[in-house]
Amino acid sequence: MQKYFLALVPPAEILEKAESIKQEIRGKFNVKYALKSPAHITLKMPFSYNEAKEAVLCEQLSVFASRFKPFKVELGKINTFGKRVIFLGVEPSAPLLLLQSALKTFCKKELNLIDELSDRNYHPHMTLAFKDLKTTKFDGVLELAKSREFEADFLAQGFYLLKREEGNWRVKEQIFFSSAKSIESPQINDLL
Repeated sequence: MQKYFLALVPPAEILEKAESIKQEIRGKFNVKYALKSPAHITLKMPFSYNEAKEAVLCEQLSVFASRFKPFKVELGKINTFGKRVIFLGVEPSAPLLLLQSALKTFCKKELNLIDELSDRNYHPHMTLAFKDLKTTKFDGVLELAKSREFEADFLAQGFYLLKREEGNWRVKEQIFFSSAKSIESPQINDLL
């Protein structure tokens, strides 16, 4: 069994901006857990799956994704979940919410995956700091993140299957929506 999750990953320019904020947070506050994965918008929380059936998983996800068209994703204000997570906000657009809801149902019915609490209470975001973010450092990290805040948007051409390898999350496969063509190399891990 191996750990995977499903997410939207922004194109290189936006990815690099978000990653630079996470790097600066690590440099100034030694808060680094968010660096274990590329900047992303989670669609399905981490789950265990038989690694020997990974190709079948990708095929099933491709069939699922073919029902959707590319859509615009808007990023905005820095926000928080209490004093435990700092993130770049994502506009909860109708296409994004529809995709996540349908993916949640698909994962439960077709892949027999557990419906997590965060799957049911979906709040799209791009995490900049969490897990190792201590209360004593929270205000400083939040102030830094807000000073680097940026607004951007991108066309989601599909979503990504990420896989846990050697303690980090790596892009394994890009799953395209119908009529979408890759506008960037899927080797996102090379940017990190």
